[in-house]
Amino acid sequence: MDIESIIKNLHPLEIKVLKNFKEHELLSAAELEARLAYKEGHANQAFSWLQMKDIIEEKSRETKTFFELTPFGEEAANEGTPEQRILRVLKEKGALNFKEIAAQLGIEERDVGASYGQLAKEGAVSMNAEKKVLFVKEPESERFRLIPALLQKARDSADKKLAQSELSAQELQAMGSIAKKRGASASFFKIAERDSVTYAFKSGVSALQEALAKAGITGDEIGQLTAESLKTGEWKGQAFRSYNIQLPPARVLSGRPSAYSDFLEGVKDKLCSLGFEEFDGPLVETDFWNSDALFMPQFHAARDIHDVYYIKNPTHAKSIEEPFLSRVAEVHETGGNTGSRGWGYQFDRDFTRRLLLRSQGTVLSAHQLAKAKIPGKYFGIVRCFRYDKVDATHLSDFYQTEGIVLGKNVNLKTLLGILKMFAVEIAGATEVKYVGGYFPFTEPSIEVHIKHPVLGWFELGGSGILRPEVTRAMGVDVPVLAWGIGIDRMALMALGLNDLRELFSSDIEAVRLRK
Repeated sequence: MDIESIIKNLHPLEIKVLKNFKEHELLSAAELEARLAYKEGHANQAFSWLQMKDIIEEKSRETKTFFELTPFGEEAANEGTPEQRILRVLKEKGALNFKEIAAQLGIEERDVGASYGQLAKEGAVSMNAEKKVLFVKEPESERFRLIPALLQKARDSADKKLAQSELSAQELQAMGSIAKKRGASASFFKIAERDSVTYAFKSGVSALQEALAKAGITGDEIGQLTAESLKTGEWKGQAFRSYNIQLPPARVLSGRPSAYSDFLEGVKDKLCSLGFEEFDGPLVETDFWNSDALFMPQFHAARDIHDVYYIKNPTHAKSIEEPFLSRVAEVHETGGNTGSRGWGYQFDRDFTRRLLLRSQGTVLSAHQLAKAKIPGKYFGIVRCFRYDKVDATHLSDFYQTEGIVLGKNVNLKTLLGILKMFAVEIAGATEVKYVGGYFPFTEPSIEVHIKHPVLGWFELGGSGILRPEVTRAMGVDVPVLAWGIGIDRMALMALGLNDLRELFSSDIEAVRLRK
């Protein structure tokens, strides 16, 4: 152990640990807090530095579980759980339906339904023939007694959390239904785990401690001479920390764009260089443009291709543009002038005005058709929203690159060339295949698939030639190629990633280290 070199590199946090603990004593964050008033972060920083200098070693590690009160839990501790509040309002107001209970309590109707289920199991409430909830009796189970008690106990604690080790078996059982590790915003408690680590000095530390004492180093030395200390004169008579000029300088952390933003700009540049014009549009669309204008029937299984997010307020647009509404309605009902029989049902003009978050980029292609030049080439990089389970290749909100090509001479061969450009030149795929597909608005319909080195084959997107039922309703009478490519998936391949969620990661260090 080079004592002289080590002393020069010691931080005041480390020095005070060495000065205040003997060689045989065990070290922990709790001990440093009690003896040196170190916060947990300072204690862990001191331990990390001392370990790097080979002065201490880990002796034991214990993972402790805590239940932290969430804002929702704190509200329940103060105002009562939803079940308690429902019982109170029923006793006060009498029989009420779910909507009336929700209005009285200022909570969502679905939350009333969930709470009703728990109360009904206890026999505390019932429902009459008019679908109104009636108070029957106070719940008698241990669960309904324990949950409010746990909430109040956590609220009244100093750090608003409860240690698992301090709870009884019954309390832990009750906690199982009201605590979550992830997605805890709608739960009363969030499950958190903390590692409790104990350290010990390595042999020979006494020589280092003696050297510190001999040098008169206390850890209270001034490390920075500020304008304030010069003004007050507090620096006079104080010792200063020595500087180690051998230490490497701090890393310069300059700002950098995200890899995904760079990729999107590159795709735009590529398409613009090929003569495409970019289009864009609002996130909130009507059912008309999102589905009806694309010949997706209003009451048919084909509509289930997209699980959409509907807007709660306002629910409907005031009107739909003419003559497009009348043309699309006629196409759905009879086929209009397209040679098709349509879908053969009465088009609902109120249904078509519903507002939603766009579920596909093709909605913008439909808008563009109504004003496109012939011949013409258009594209957009569009944010879309679908109710989907998030995994390595699916997100609930995602980007698509959407486009159309209009012209008398465009055909399927032209479309395959465009798809190959996306798969090979932009995504960087080496294995590509085309698969026949089905979309209500194209015929023929083609899916393009690429092979990822880790994830294997997955669909990159769909494409086809727009049906006359779509184009003629928009006033277009030439072939129109259309595609909707998952640009997030292209980026997954091009950037060498294995999970779509990495594109939207908050890992700043990964951005800093990117070449």
